[in-house]
Amino acid sequence: MTDKPIQGEKRVFMTGNEALAWAALAAKADIMYGYPITPQNEVMHYWTRLAPKYGRKFLQTEDELSAGFTTIGGILAGRKAFSATAGPGTTLFQEPISMAEMMRIPLVMAIMQRGGPSTATVIYSQQEVNMVTYGGNGEGWRVVYSTATHQELYDYLIKSFNTAWTYRFPTFVLADGYQAKMREPLVMYDPEERGMKMVEATPFVGLPGMPGKDRPAAHLRNTFSVEEELYEAIIPIHQEYEAMIDHVVEWEEEDVDDAEVIILSHGVVSRAAKAAKNRLREKGYKVGYFRPITLRPFPEKQLQRVAAKCNNFLLAESALGQLARLVKEALFNVPVNKLETIYKPGVGFTAEELIEKIEGTR
Repeated sequence: MTDKPIQGEKRVFMTGNEALAWAALAAKADIMYGYPITPQNEVMHYWTRLAPKYGRKFLQTEDELSAGFTTIGGILAGRKAFSATAGPGTTLFQEPISMAEMMRIPLVMAIMQRGGPSTATVIYSQQEVNMVTYGGNGEGWRVVYSTATHQELYDYLIKSFNTAWTYRFPTFVLADGYQAKMREPLVMYDPEERGMKMVEATPFVGLPGMPGKDRPAAHLRNTFSVEEELYEAIIPIHQEYEAMIDHVVEWEEEDVDDAEVIILSHGVVSRAAKAAKNRLREKGYKVGYFRPITLRPFPEKQLQRVAAKCNNFLLAESALGQLARLVKEALFNVPVNKLETIYKPGVGFTAEELIEKIEGTR
């Protein structure tokens, strides 16, 4: 069989989990490390079916903590490794994620959110925003793409490998159980056939030559003895993260120039938000739409620019204010007339209820 899993473009109809497995193949991922947890299990199932056909590998570990550290180990050895998890698994991953932040390890993960706290449900929520953007100890030096469609699952997992290996920060596709399980059409493609050069993986350890003599020594540390030593280590990392922001931050906006109210949302909820905006526009309501695609780094400047045109917002999320916290921080010094919220933790949205909400307040 060809070493290229995808040639040309192919329109397919599949689940989000299946799309992620194919995207990892297209991104030239070498190995997946993981542990089963609903609703991401099929990422592993599809990967283990596909991987042997193309010389790729898989290792199931004893838990998510081990999955995180083995993924880091694979990356240190020069493999383009990734993982996927959800809910309680995301909690267990926080320690290796923090380690990856400190050591600048390009960890790539897909998070298919489920309801919480704790075991809760295995279905859907947007309740893992806090954990994925700022979980663990440290400063949250991560890139988090919040996807809304299966096409975006495919596109952004491929992009995540390039982002992670270019800037050396952990990178995530933050999706949900609805996207994981439902089927919809998308176009699969080989990114290099579209002119997207995939960044090659390089080893962190086991390099040829004598460190300090034939090549610079690699200082792979996540433990420091004194406060000043830690300070001197993290300030340059923070500066590099800040310098990266303008290159990776992404957002989507529509009809904001003349809007009298703007619907704020992220991920799969933005599908209902966009549909509501379009239908309200047809009725003559001046409604806009703003969606952060990167939740970390958050598109603060872009949202502030939109707020300067319209400072009335309706924010919808399937959590109790996790997106709202990011929005409020971004708009802290910006006059906002109204920020109305609809919180539905663990429950999805329809366009109809957003339309009803806006029509009822006009």
